[in-house]
Amino acid sequence: MNPVKSLTTAASNRSEIRAIDGRAAANDVELLAQIGYKQELNRKYSTLQVCGIAVSIMGLIPSVSSTLSIGLESGASGFVWGWFCAGFFILCTATSLTILGSAIPTSGGLYYYTNYYAPSSIGVPLSFLIGCANSVGLCGAICSIGYGFASELLSAVFISYDGDFTVTNSRIYGVFAASVVTTLLICSLTTQHVAKLQTISIITNIFLLVLFFISVPIGVSKNSAFNDGHFIFGKLENFLTWDQGWTFMLCWVPAIWSIGAFDAVIHCSEEAKDAQRAIPFGILYSTFFSLIGGWAVCILTVACIKDGDTLRVLETKSGNPMAQIIYDALGKKWAVAFMALICVGQYLMLCSILIAASRQIWAFARDDGLPLHSYIKYVNPRVKVPVRATFFAGVCALLLGLLTLIPGSAGSGALFSLGVASTMLAWCVPILMAFLPTGRSRFKPGKFSLGFYGNNTVHFIAICWLTYVIVMSMFPNSKKVDKESMNYTVVINMGVWTLSIIYYFVYAHKTYHGPRSNLDEGDQVQIIHDQTENSLEKTSLHETK
Repeated sequence: MNPVKSLTTAASNRSEIRAIDGRAAANDVELLAQIGYKQELNRKYSTLQVCGIAVSIMGLIPSVSSTLSIGLESGASGFVWGWFCAGFFILCTATSLTILGSAIPTSGGLYYYTNYYAPSSIGVPLSFLIGCANSVGLCGAICSIGYGFASELLSAVFISYDGDFTVTNSRIYGVFAASVVTTLLICSLTTQHVAKLQTISIITNIFLLVLFFISVPIGVSKNSAFNDGHFIFGKLENFLTWDQGWTFMLCWVPAIWSIGAFDAVIHCSEEAKDAQRAIPFGILYSTFFSLIGGWAVCILTVACIKDGDTLRVLETKSGNPMAQIIYDALGKKWAVAFMALICVGQYLMLCSILIAASRQIWAFARDDGLPLHSYIKYVNPRVKVPVRATFFAGVCALLLGLLTLIPGSAGSGALFSLGVASTMLAWCVPILMAFLPTGRSRFKPGKFSLGFYGNNTVHFIAICWLTYVIVMSMFPNSKKVDKESMNYTVVINMGVWTLSIIYYFVYAHKTYHGPRSNLDEGDQVQIIHDQTENSLEKTSLHETK
């Protein structure tokens, strides 16, 4: 048999790609070739920097600051327990994706897994849907993080002007647009420099945590008093028109949005050293750290609400409840300085999510899954960074960000739930495909696995949880739906999902045939040569022993 022809068939024919076994690969390049792709990006990310990508996007203090207004709608204890309860299920979901990511580490992981594990009859159209949903979800995440940066920055300006400043939707969009454009330039640098940015991000986030846990309690102890345990853990309130129980469930969104960034590790796996080990470490450590660290931040935040007046904090004219809490604790100068530092952390989050989004979009374009795919998938062999995909992600985010111009909080709320709904779908479907009998027969574990029963248990929990979250994220904030309380997430997401399927059957099926190999004959010959040499070295070593 011709070895080159054999490798080509295994990499490009969907019925044959079930032979992927990461444990048999000698190195990252060989494993990527097994998956069907040649190495086009620089592998510069260390295991710590891979973890830093997710930690940066989760950025606890900036994330809590961005979503505090949503979490407090069920009162202090609703926010605290909502984070903890959601965190448990998120950890199960992260474990489930860790199992898949360790087995097949590729930048387009989620739609690749869908195609790989799904029954042959639905694999390609379903993977196309997930590729579109994941791309939209990540662009939505860029919007929500950018919006958080804009609101935090303008709240600092509001405080510095002693309230003589109006935070308008147009000003928020202006700052948001400026932040996206500047991060585009930063993320177009070489991988080596962007990798170092993750180390800076880890240091910044840890510094913010330490500063928050030291300075804010000291300020509260001098100016007022901490709220008691009943207020923190036992006092539910309801600032929505829904019943108390459903309001409490809606307040799980901050944790879902904040901790739900671990898939960024998968999207950057083709730039990670020893990806099969780096992916489990990056996903699980970042998720567990964010779960526990974020819960502690939630507890301290509500403990410092002045006089336990949650409504006053929610209605602050600064536009950001966290800014009001810090202002009450530390005064004007420290509040401005602290919010400026939080803005730095939020900006680093924006850089990291743009990197993750660009890698997913680049991978999907590499498999001809996007319009203009031939242009988007190009990577300069000298720079080895998907610059065009980065700009494509940024432009999409700028367009989606126009939702902030909608009067009231409906548009800004849609930015948060937009990313949640599409991302949850992009997680749920590949896990479901791997859980079904067809997927189980094709699965071969990587360097992280819980065994047959452990894998399927966490898969089942994740599927139930993600299905529930998709439905929950579609709900409006009020029983009475109008233009200000409308949740535009259902319109955008259902529209994108429906149009994706229609577009596939009308046109995209002509160009998109699922993940396919981009290895040329020279790449395949070199890989076979390396495999042969590696085998000979092992044989020689065995004979010597």
